Amino acid sequence: MEAPRPAVIVVSGHLTRDAVPRLCADLEDLLAGSPTATTVHCDLSGVVHPDLTTIEAIARLSLTARRMGAPGLRLCNTPPELRALLDLVGLGEAESAPCPTSHPPPDGPGSRTAGTSGPRPGSSGGP
Repeated sequence: MEAPRPAVIVVSGHLTRDAVPRLCADLEDLLAGSPTATTVHCDLSGVVHPDLTTIEAIARLSLTARRMGAPGLRLCNTPPELRALLDLVGLGEAESAPCPTSHPPPDGPGSRTAGTSGPRPGSSGGP
């Protein structure tokens, strides 16, 4: 029997407050569609200009994962600027892990996906 694969949500671009609820909804959809996923990996490699909104998004994604039955969120590919901000606000101990390679990397700043390739509103890469 194959071990369950973790769910992977990719966060990239510069996050706005308006985008955070949609990101959490994407995670809920991802977990509802992957009932065997026991962990959630959050690939942060494409995050640009992290700020407190980025920290809020990570915290809300973690709460969403727990509410959906996952043990929490594992951060992966965290840029140094974001890692420093996590340390500054006291979340530096957030579990970090390498991301599974089951999903392609994001197209670049401005695309934020939860297992899909569609751009999400609130990113900096739109018209």
